[in-house]
Amino acid sequence: MIDKVISLEEAAALVPSGATVSIGGFTSQRHPTALLRALVRHGVRDLVVYCHSAGSDVDLLIGAGCVRRVEAAYLADGVFAPIAPNWRRFVEAGRLEFEDYSNAAMMARFSAGAMGLPFFPVRSMLGTDLLEKEGLSAEVRRTDPTAAPKKAAVVNCPFTGESVVLVPAIRTDLCLLHVQRASPQGLVRIEGQEFLDVQQALAADRVIVTCEELVDDEELRREPERNRIPPFAVHAVVPVPFGAHPHSVHNCYDYDPGHLALYAEAARSDDAFRAYLERFVFGPSDHAAYLEAVGGPEHLETLRARSGLGYNPELRRRP
Repeated sequence: MIDKVISLEEAAALVPSGATVSIGGFTSQRHPTALLRALVRHGVRDLVVYCHSAGSDVDLLIGAGCVRRVEAAYLADGVFAPIAPNWRRFVEAGRLEFEDYSNAAMMARFSAGAMGLPFFPVRSMLGTDLLEKEGLSAEVRRTDPTAAPKKAAVVNCPFTGESVVLVPAIRTDLCLLHVQRASPQGLVRIEGQEFLDVQQALAADRVIVTCEELVDDEELRREPERNRIPPFAVHAVVPVPFGAHPHSVHNCYDYDPGHLALYAEAARSDDAFRAYLERFVFGPSDHAAYLEAVGGPEHLETLRARSGLGYNPELRRRP
């Protein structure tokens, strides 16, 4: 069978400027952050990013100037950043295109893409101004092939006559995920909540998976019902322990409150964020050096999840 294991830098080189990309995880949980830092180092630009509800993972790409447009429900890191700082600053200054949908609508859009459908009907967004306010201009919709011709369409159901909202499918060039375990052949095991990772993977032309642990294909096949992303959909696998830091990975480690607070403060201005990038993205020579920069093994051990819970109940969640 094909061995799909590559390095972090090789994986970053597979993501070209201008690509459409979906990024897995949810707010402060299970993002492929190490891979995103590698994208920043590679100087990727003009990405069109789709996500469910992102956190400082996508916010990092925005602040580093890698993103042209985001389509999502929202970006936040919980109490550390109820509104992702770079995202807010860039949208308010007109430096970033943004199209907002409800969480349910984003779920429907990825599901449509995964099933090969052009759209998906939902009731979500009815009665809100999400249908009235659009983030993309008519010119962008007309000239940009990555933009949907319409944000949504309200139609009458042919069976019940009730109003439903049709939201456009999402299909991306790439999907970037971080998971607990994967095999060299591309079999993937997600523990805990999947969020929309499965739908995002099946709605992408290529999937790059970073993982906490590389395990034998045979081991994962002992419980095939838990492997929800088929190996034929996975293009590359990258073993990266603590690859989601500062975000959490269920059963592995909790999020890092101190670093999330540091990030939120740094992302309040361009100058402070440049200093953050120099310290944590461009400065470290590799992922191991990054882990040393954020506190090293002694600090990372304080984030370890307790067996049977999936998180660290003793973690002080306010820095």
